[in-house]
Amino acid sequence: MTHPLRGENRRLADILSKLPSTRVLVVGDLILDRYADGKAGRVSPEAPVLVFDFERDRYLLGGACNVGANLSTLGAAVSVLGVVGQDESGDRLRSLLADANIDTDSLIVDESRPTTRKTRYVAKTLQVLRVDQESRAPVSGAAEQRMLEVLAQRPFPWGSVLLSDYGKGVLTRKVIQAAIAAAKSVGGVTVVDPKGNDYSIYEGVDLLTPNRAEAEAATGIQIEAVEDMHRVAQRLREITGIQAAVITLGKNGIFFEAGDGSNQIIPTEARQVFDVTGAGDTVVSVLTYCRAAGVSLDDSLKLANHAAGVTVAKHGTWSPSRREVLARLGDSSPEGTGKMLSREQAIEVGTRLRAEGRRLVFTNGCFDILHAGHCDYLQKSRSYGDALMVAVNSDESVQRQGKGKGRPFNTLEDRMTVLAALDAVDYVVVFDDDTPKDVIEAVTPHVLAKGEDWRDKGVVGREWVEDHGGQVVLVPLVAGRSTTNVVNKILASGE
Repeated sequence: MTHPLRGENRRLADILSKLPSTRVLVVGDLILDRYADGKAGRVSPEAPVLVFDFERDRYLLGGACNVGANLSTLGAAVSVLGVVGQDESGDRLRSLLADANIDTDSLIVDESRPTTRKTRYVAKTLQVLRVDQESRAPVSGAAEQRMLEVLAQRPFPWGSVLLSDYGKGVLTRKVIQAAIAAAKSVGGVTVVDPKGNDYSIYEGVDLLTPNRAEAEAATGIQIEAVEDMHRVAQRLREITGIQAAVITLGKNGIFFEAGDGSNQIIPTEARQVFDVTGAGDTVVSVLTYCRAAGVSLDDSLKLANHAAGVTVAKHGTWSPSRREVLARLGDSSPEGTGKMLSREQAIEVGTRLRAEGRRLVFTNGCFDILHAGHCDYLQKSRSYGDALMVAVNSDESVQRQGKGKGRPFNTLEDRMTVLAALDAVDYVVVFDDDTPKDVIEAVTPHVLAKGEDWRDKGVVGREWVEDHGGQVVLVPLVAGRSTTNVVNKILASGE
């Protein structure tokens, strides 16, 4: 199931596949994202507020940490420089960073301030409340001095620097200027994801990546036409001396204008959009990685745009892998979305999601004739985690199940293609054995989902998943919807 790359995408894929692993230091506001999942279906008798029935906690990397995770997933050697408190959130953040293969030796503990933590209460997919625990005051003089000491190392041990500013007080003017000087000392690049209205603090940086609203606020120029973007770009260059102004435009793509006046709007590459959360982090990460490796600004932005297309097609923040971006460059088929995996790729996905603190849901089946019951089942299964992987019986495996003459009616390729086209399905992998036991043990999902009709049959893989801290869920099925019923109806109509 391969499709040839075409034209420009072939060239971009070749660039991406050959990118060397570069060393990048991410400096900025480190945030722990906590998601409290539950239900909110009733009103409190004590006050006119929703009652939230808590079910589980999830912890993810946020802020500059998510930027670092994006870089690490792409293949960069990443270190983070920032401040955490001496608290449980700081310990958890350090552990998540280590799991994401991000170096934490430069983390600074400041006892005078808490680790920034954002808690989102989520009822199914609806966020009902957010609680922030943070300090927005500038870091203490002692913490700032320790950051300056890290940045003063010569020779500077990192090639390039990404400044991720969320306005929490870590990126002081002194820290920013020290980071820029450090990168320049080794010929590296500095890229800033900015915050606030005073962009003079970023003077000397190579690239800025504000979104439309941020660029308008920093320049005082309202963007209503293309001509306004030129004025904004010129003003940003005047303020900071940047090589090129980059403005992200959401669904409209990315605008950039170089110092020589050359400019371009790169249209969005998103084929489907579920959640724009984290798209900006993906853009700035890919842009930094590519520029650090010597890729032209034009090509760097095109690759960043393709990577952002992967991110927004997922629910919640997402760190696209190099493989996923390469797959996206391939074509617009389900395979080209990066959903169809080899066994080795499935294992890689499982490992990565665990490192990122995301819940992988796993289910399996023949899915010979896809019907409404299947769609409902897959949507419900997906709701138990952050990504759904579906293992599909090979044609030979189906034939051994004794499901009847001529089964499967649809080939493996056709069945996988249809599954990969569903929004609820994130990954599809094939298994050739009678059961998916070996695949389950190789991937080790957080959640193993099966239909409730398996309650008394024994769910293959239950022991393995539960022994590794996961759970097994029996998903309610739609009554009267089954492949057997569909087949019987077809046969009856031919009589």
